[in-house]
Amino acid sequence: MGRCKEIEIKVIPAQIANPFVKKHHYSGKVVPNSVLHFGAFLDGKLHGVLSYGNSMDKRKTMALVTDTKWNEFIELNRMAFDDYLPRNSESYCIGATLRMIKKQAPHIKWVISFADGTQCGDGTIYRASNFVLTGIKKNTQIIELENGERIAKKTLDNANYPKINGRYFSNVLMERGGGHYVDGYQLRYIYFLDKKSRAKLTVPEIPFTKIDEIGAGMYKSQRISRAERHSKLSAAQIANNDVSRETPQ
Repeated sequence: MGRCKEIEIKVIPAQIANPFVKKHHYSGKVVPNSVLHFGAFLDGKLHGVLSYGNSMDKRKTMALVTDTKWNEFIELNRMAFDDYLPRNSESYCIGATLRMIKKQAPHIKWVISFADGTQCGDGTIYRASNFVLTGIKKNTQIIELENGERIAKKTLDNANYPKINGRYFSNVLMERGGGHYVDGYQLRYIYFLDKKSRAKLTVPEIPFTKIDEIGAGMYKSQRISRAERHSKLSAAQIANNDVSRETPQ
């Protein structure tokens, strides 16, 4: 684990968390629903942020686990780190924040998060942190505009973009050739703070091998299967005489 154990996790205000996320997250954006922010500090400076909050479609999301009450789940909706932190810091920080939530907010029974396989990766960090894969679907949410900008469909369909003849702005835009869905997949992961809740999951648990079966593998913005990652990393380990390094999950 190396220097990971030296990382200090603190609850921080949005005024500190959001500028860091905007600078270091691949999207350059924050999620307005984020209400709980953790900072990862090493050597006295902030080097990572994990933001939790309500899901956008909370009623639909809570139905994923039977008998879930309105305040019994939360979403990890932003995670951003700079290059200063040591290897494996992401999974270490996720684990630390989950333990803090379980201790300080015992009413929260599970945590949901999504991996963006159109721009970032397929969830290596979540798999390494013992999340369960519960959904893989072709992207129908991230749109690339004619100028190359990528934007979420739900952003184009909010009040800032009025409907046209009663139809959502994004649908009209796409029909007119002003944008297209980015190729890739969205993957949904759940971590059960309350282990009994796992038995109440209303959707099937998906084996990680399914990611390669449907071609949803992606790592650090590059389309690559999990099998290829394992193969390349194993070769690098042998070349460097380093068989102890953790392989991507």
